[in-house]
Amino acid sequence: MNKIRITMIQALLRGSAEERGARVRELVGQAAAQRADLVTLPEIWNGPYQQDLFPDFAEPRFGSSWQLLSHLAAQYGIWLSGGSIAEREDGKVYNTAYVFDRSGNEVARHRKMHLFDINVTGGQHFMESQTLSAGSQVTVFDTEFCKMGLCICYDARFPELFRLMVDGGAKLILVPAAFNMTTGPAHWELLFRQRAVDNQVFCVGTSPARDEAASYHAWGHSIVTDPWGRIVTQMEEGEELRTVELDLELADQIRAQLPLLSHRRKDVYRLEQTV
Repeated sequence: MNKIRITMIQALLRGSAEERGARVRELVGQAAAQRADLVTLPEIWNGPYQQDLFPDFAEPRFGSSWQLLSHLAAQYGIWLSGGSIAEREDGKVYNTAYVFDRSGNEVARHRKMHLFDINVTGGQHFMESQTLSAGSQVTVFDTEFCKMGLCICYDARFPELFRLMVDGGAKLILVPAAFNMTTGPAHWELLFRQRAVDNQVFCVGTSPARDEAASYHAWGHSIVTDPWGRIVTQMEEGEELRTVELDLELADQIRAQLPLLSHRRKDVYRLEQTV
């Protein structure tokens, strides 16, 4: 068996960048104490999830948040999926996710490819493209457990991206995300189960906790789904740490028993990465 122990941190983060960093330090320490191999953080934790403010708290690559995450991974000897942060480079701002290995080395960086521009009648209005730029890379990386994929929130609505990660060898896909009170109840669980069953992968969606005092109310409900489309675990809306142990061989077993990935009609249709 090839098992991995994952602790998701559904964090409630407020205040200055320094206060948020201190809380992340505390929560990662608590997660490491649960004997986690991999710890996951939510989307945009280094400032409020508010589109007009992203440029105000965006950091350069290797900035203070990057340094903190790298240090924590090395300090506790864990794999750390560092959620995502607002990142500035060459006059542009990105929503960027990082993963660090047990020595604190950066092994993956993903910039959110699909920007969250929606206007739901009677529901959510949000325009990330007003302040953020889009990434263009499909992100798959090696670990001691298996190959993993990495994307951010709205990226998960695009099945082509998931299939490209799976074509790249991913058996587990990490998704720091912050669905809201319109899209969360409607699509959060459905989407993670569907991406898992379509691609026969484990999916790990890590959300911020819901903060009623903030302008943006996250759905919460951090979730893990397995390659059969089952929910392994799902939180409620409050701050919580949740640990699960996954047997990654399940992906191989399901792919052997129901070999849909090899049944694709590549003589009729084809999915290709163009960048």
